[in-house]
Amino acid sequence: MCRWPLLLLCGLLPGAAAGGSGGPFPHRTLLDSEGKYWLSWGPRGGRLAFRLEVRTAGYVGFGFSPTGTMAAADIVVGGVLRGRPYLQDYFTNANRELKKDVQQDYHLEYAMENSTHTIIEFTRELHTCDINDKSITESTVRVIWAYHHEDVGEAGPKYHESSRGTKSLRLLNPEKTNVLSTAVPYFDLVNQDVPIPNKGTTYWCQMFKIPVLQEKHHVVKVKPVIQRGHESLVHHILLYQCSSNFSDSVLDHGHECYHPNMPDAFLTCETVIFAWAIGGEGFSYPPHVGLSLGTPLDPHYVLLEVHYDNPTYKEGLLDNSGLRLFHTTDIRKYDAGVIEAGLWVSLFHTIPPGLPDFRSEGHCTLECLEEALEVEKPSGIHVFAVLLHAHLAGRGIRLRHFRKGEEMRLLAYDDDFDFNFQEFQYLREERTILPGDHLITECRYNTKDRARMTWGGLSTRNEMCLSYLLYYPRINLTRCASIPDIMEQLQFIGVKEIYRPVTTWPFIIKSPKQYKNLSFMDAMNKFKWTKKEGLAFNKIVLSLPVNVRCSKTDNAEWSIQGMTALPPDIERPYKAEPLMCGASSTSLRGNVSLELLLGFMVLGGTLSTASL
Repeated sequence: MCRWPLLLLCGLLPGAAAGGSGGPFPHRTLLDSEGKYWLSWGPRGGRLAFRLEVRTAGYVGFGFSPTGTMAAADIVVGGVLRGRPYLQDYFTNANRELKKDVQQDYHLEYAMENSTHTIIEFTRELHTCDINDKSITESTVRVIWAYHHEDVGEAGPKYHESSRGTKSLRLLNPEKTNVLSTAVPYFDLVNQDVPIPNKGTTYWCQMFKIPVLQEKHHVVKVKPVIQRGHESLVHHILLYQCSSNFSDSVLDHGHECYHPNMPDAFLTCETVIFAWAIGGEGFSYPPHVGLSLGTPLDPHYVLLEVHYDNPTYKEGLLDNSGLRLFHTTDIRKYDAGVIEAGLWVSLFHTIPPGLPDFRSEGHCTLECLEEALEVEKPSGIHVFAVLLHAHLAGRGIRLRHFRKGEEMRLLAYDDDFDFNFQEFQYLREERTILPGDHLITECRYNTKDRARMTWGGLSTRNEMCLSYLLYYPRINLTRCASIPDIMEQLQFIGVKEIYRPVTTWPFIIKSPKQYKNLSFMDAMNKFKWTKKEGLAFNKIVLSLPVNVRCSKTDNAEWSIQGMTALPPDIERPYKAEPLMCGASSTSLRGNVSLELLLGFMVLGGTLSTASL
């Protein structure tokens, strides 16, 4: 039944006790920058319930869009006109023409208007089976919003002018039930007046010493501390555990990451213990898990890596952003760990130009998980959250899970990946990873607007394909990644031989004649890529042997490394279940790629002499 009070109460503020549908709304976010449009939402039986609180006495618009624009959008418009509520289901075509939907799938639950605000509550099914509606899944959803000072008339809603916007959200992220007391202590790991260069991408590294703790503590929540006005400048933040054999002199100065003059101490910081990315909120650990601090096994020094994205090359920027860690002596049952899985960040991750759909895979191999888990935790580890990470060309990411040759349910996925919105996904149910399991991070890219190759690397114009798995109990495994054999990739474009020994980076082609004395990057760019060639290349790359990393906390490797053949029975790409309503030569094979990787550990074109 639809319920609404016929109240016109002057001065009533959103959130005040003005009544409502009575159902809980565990999620709440501000959609505009002026504090005028609030969205709350949560599950209501098998449906999703929404509450819009907007500073207007006219209509309120809300919807879902594949691109964040009005084109091909699913829209609902509501309000209260002369004491009577209304709610109408609309859609737009590719030309942004607004039309009333014959099938009305939004159901009004509550409406209220006073002299300043309109509040609308409604529900809808996740999958309506209406071709004009957008299905709501666990992927990123681009919501659009608008409002007007007048109500909808006979001719339909008037144009909203600048009172509109879009925001990416994950509407089906499980409710966070772990609410902290305001008395929980915290400390900040925050940069101080970092000068941001006037260039597109900067990675800034600063080491910090964890405060001296007299006993074991658990970090129970981490939240970003982003300088006001820098919300679009700070793209992501990684926190690494470092070696403990330092003097405090390493804390004196920050430095640009992955630079030839970067302090050697920074090279010891390879274990990711937390990751945050733009658009994400604070992260709370489950009630039975915490990030351990204060014991000999725990970090004493950490490295804060902040990725700044400055595409307009602004000058004179100083940043003071970082992380805030809330901690307690009320020790939880398990220590949390993080595993980085996916594609080893390297120039050997190659994506041709001009393709609407190219897929890359990074493997956390059964051999790596067999060895590490059998030694550390034969009964397995339990994953409770996942962060999926890619860059500007990324369109979708899936974390696939195999056991004894059989594919299990996806661990995590985002089929509508948004570069500007990346956060940890809480899993609805914890998932167990056993010795001998196999994980694949599968990424989908669109390079239609690019004329040159896209390479794996650190810049947002380069690409990544990574999954960060938060799990317990903590074991001695921090990275489980792979990279396809580069020599067989080059064989596809006709490369026959490279100069040896390899003394320059990128390495140089010796034959055939059309590539002679070109770097492998120049050779790949010289090749005439067509859509047909790109698809054929994609098929080959997905079947190539891979070089693997299986890294311990102390930067050493488990014995599993080198070239590994992939299981032959993996179905590519992953095939989702339908939504329910309500011939190559071997002359270049061998350990050529491993030899190159051992000599040149490449991240985004920056040469590091760190061995594997």
